Amino acid sequence: MEYVKRHTKRVAIGVAGGVVVLIGIVLIPYPGPGWLIVFAGLAILATEFTFAQRVLDTARARYEQWVAWLKRQAAWVRVGVILLTGLVIILTLYALNVFGVTFAWLGVDWPWLGSPFFR
Repeated sequence: MEYVKRHTKRVAIGVAGGVVVLIGIVLIPYPGPGWLIVFAGLAILATEFTFAQRVLDTARARYEQWVAWLKRQAAWVRVGVILLTGLVIILTLYALNVFGVTFAWLGVDWPWLGSPFFR
């Protein structure tokens, strides 16, 4: 019985942590707590899985290195990163048909705003 409880707990933590990590990964390019959510998911996984603790430590270190590198860069590089991030956000919103739905609600019929995945 103890064996079943232990494995059920591991599976539940694995699923919960995995879902939180996946949500965080999807949210990384958007303004907000994407990386925080990834780190929270890894912390959940790390309570049961040693590999997750290693990944969490590595991810934190890489994130801190990225932030430190970005702070050392010229303003045009930081602006470029912001613009690239904005482009990723716009393309993702377009692919998810957010513009098509929003403008349809406003009564604007511009077919080119609709995502090719939702036609």
